[in-house]
Amino acid sequence: MKDILLHIEAIIFGSEEGISANDIRQVLQEALAIEITNQEIVELAKKIEAKYNSDDYVFCLRQMNRQYQFLTKEIYHESINQLQAHRDKKKLSQSALETLAIIAYRQPITKLEVEQIRGVNCDYSIQRLLEKKLIQIAGKADSIGKPLLYATSSQFMNHFGINSTKELPQLKDIVAEENTIGEILE
Repeated sequence: MKDILLHIEAIIFGSEEGISANDIRQVLQEALAIEITNQEIVELAKKIEAKYNSDDYVFCLRQMNRQYQFLTKEIYHESINQLQAHRDKKKLSQSALETLAIIAYRQPITKLEVEQIRGVNCDYSIQRLLEKKLIQIAGKADSIGKPLLYATSSQFMNHFGINSTKELPQLKDIVAEENTIGEILE
């Protein structure tokens, strides 16, 4: 069983992004010609998680968006934040962040709808978000011309550490009620 545990650890470590228990099971079945259930994968992943909770390791095993991934422990986040600050290619412009927020809250949405909300052309922002794999093409709309529909991707979920868009802050939590437009002051 320890051999399988090490194989699971290697699969998670070798995965560029998070990997689901089902995908791990399929890889193990093909690589080792064994039968294993998703529940057994989950139980073994818990053992791996316990192993890396030790102070001897700078990273830990986490499950986000129903996928396992090794991540740096919270105590090292400031160092990693500084590393990320030096990587200009990872930065998003204000317009790309605005576009991403609109897509996250209104998905699936067409580029035209995003442009109507923002009031400016969004070609470049959408292209950058696609390149960074923060959004994906979710299909085509039934309207005239069959425009592409955009939605957030699993990379978006991983980046923001959420399991679904339901975990995004609600707009009522962000906008203060005392700033409501059209409110009559007494």
